[in-house]
Amino acid sequence: MMKWAVVLCALVVLSECNTKISLIKGKTARETLMEKGIWEETRLKFPYNPMAKFYQTGDEAMTNDADLSYYGVISIGTPPQSFNVIFDTGSSNLWVPSTYCSSQACQNHAEFNPAQSSTFSWANKPVSIQYGTGSMTGQLAYDTVSVGGISVTQQIFGASQTEAPFMANMVADGILGLAFPNLAASGATPVFDNMMTQGLVSQNLFSVYLSGNSAEVVWCHSVTSSLTIHRTDHLDPPVLRDLLAD
Repeated sequence: MMKWAVVLCALVVLSECNTKISLIKGKTARETLMEKGIWEETRLKFPYNPMAKFYQTGDEAMTNDADLSYYGVISIGTPPQSFNVIFDTGSSNLWVPSTYCSSQACQNHAEFNPAQSSTFSWANKPVSIQYGTGSMTGQLAYDTVSVGGISVTQQIFGASQTEAPFMANMVADGILGLAFPNLAASGATPVFDNMMTQGLVSQNLFSVYLSGNSAEVVWCHSVTSSLTIHRTDHLDPPVLRDLLAD
């Protein structure tokens, strides 16, 4: 089995691989709830805990997104159906709401319709992901996923059937996980890993850049002050290095 190491670099200069996915800075769930006058009520019901993803039980524990505000656009299916997703470096699954979802959170967001995609197929396997603020359940499926102009065929993803009430206040429709395969619920292969397997990126490298005015995810290319995640398979045991720049 491959052993992965993650190297987090503040400044890395690379050639080639400069496919960029622009991220949208929108209102956070906290801001939305404050505008509705129900932030305090929600905060007490769903306590924010930045460490929740590291010790809560479940297939893939996560904290809530009360302060997240950056979302990117991807498409799934043929013809493509578009979704706003959180690019999450702390989880590994891709999932979006589906037309089979009965939760209020799904009704507030774009829903994937399997019947409208000619390249869709069910994986016949359920997925259940536990969140710090609730959970999502659904079915795994395969389809073409396009991210920043890169089309990944036969990408496995979750089509949600239920979602936690808190997620009704999210701007994003779903989540695209960028972490390692061993964090993926139900053994689903992450999008970036399929990009590597299908030879769609020349290096096993991507970066995430965030600022007050703009943000982006860059495959195999980094920019000043960005977070670069480099996977390598020759270190045992796996090593995590944080290289911090002034």
